Amino acid sequence: MLNRTELREIASMDGKGYCVSLYLNVDPMFNKKGDHLVHFKNMMKNTVDSLDKAIYKKIKNDLEKIDNYVLTNKRLFKKGLALLSSSENSFWKEYHLGVPVRNELIIDKNPHTKPLIDIMDTYPRYAVLLVDKESARIFVIHLGEIVEYGEVYTPDIPGKHKKGGWFALAQNHYERHIDYHIGLHLKDVIEKLDSFLSGEYIGRLIIGGSDETVSMVKGMLHKTVLDKVISTVKIEKFAKNDGVLRKVEPIVSAYEKKKEKETVEDLIARSMKNENAVLGLDNVIHALQEQRVMKLIVLKDYKDSGYSCRSCGFLTAQNVDSCPYCKGEIEAVDYIIDLATEKAIQQSAFVEVVSDEKKLRDAGAIGAFLRF
Repeated sequence: MLNRTELREIASMDGKGYCVSLYLNVDPMFNKKGDHLVHFKNMMKNTVDSLDKAIYKKIKNDLEKIDNYVLTNKRLFKKGLALLSSSENSFWKEYHLGVPVRNELIIDKNPHTKPLIDIMDTYPRYAVLLVDKESARIFVIHLGEIVEYGEVYTPDIPGKHKKGGWFALAQNHYERHIDYHIGLHLKDVIEKLDSFLSGEYIGRLIIGGSDETVSMVKGMLHKTVLDKVISTVKIEKFAKNDGVLRKVEPIVSAYEKKKEKETVEDLIARSMKNENAVLGLDNVIHALQEQRVMKLIVLKDYKDSGYSCRSCGFLTAQNVDSCPYCKGEIEAVDYIIDLATEKAIQQSAFVEVVSDEKKLRDAGAIGAFLRF
């Protein structure tokens, strides 16, 4: 899973050699016949042909390692693949992403991490704090994946009162003693949570545990952290990662459904005011041709037909005799939404697929926020 701390370390890597950074769109939606391999091989050939021989000699091992990885690890692919390799610096990183990426092969002194940082900034990440009176665990959920990032354990919290123990303290005094230690433990938990959230820039938090402990934690949170809490849930203390994910998935789904609705309403409102937003297939395609799309919003399962230039890939919803850009041959296509989405990705625009949102369907089922 993407980790902002790790990406900062990679970006600041003070290496002495070159690094090869590959980003490859492996989404089956756009690569039904293994087209990603064709794109990959073309990028590799064009890169090798244009490289200075001295530089090629230094990165030859990296290119061969990347080539072998792409050809032999297809079962691991999701929607996007990022490989960063520098043999001169004994460096290798691989990321299997839940979103498609723009096809790029970049040779530079430093790893190219901007696409990964953009994904972290654009697609929501959720922290899960699973806490009880003597321990706590922190998880992060991003694009359907869950990773446990840390644990807080306070082993010396007193247990149940034994008769005659603790120098025969009065029961209420003993209970106050326990509460004091629990309070110290939760204070430690919250300090570590604050540090983690600020370092990873996570804006959404789910708290799991008993009603009593969750209530105590929420009462101790700073307002800035409390504002990040979107829900609470009961989860067993020793739940495995997949068990935690199953418990919180309905919460995440409901929250993202709410955010989808807000996004659609914002898109429609801004489009009506001509504030860098458009609705409908014609307007979206026109904006894509001008490379103005910042974020494409499309209704799930929306299909439509249109026309595409065989030579340059020009798209249009209108039947024209020839391509207005290169005079190439125009062909009818029944998958123009897929082509428009792919074009948006290649322009480094983000794509958000929303579920059955009636307002978007009524407004044309597709729209875009524009750069200008």
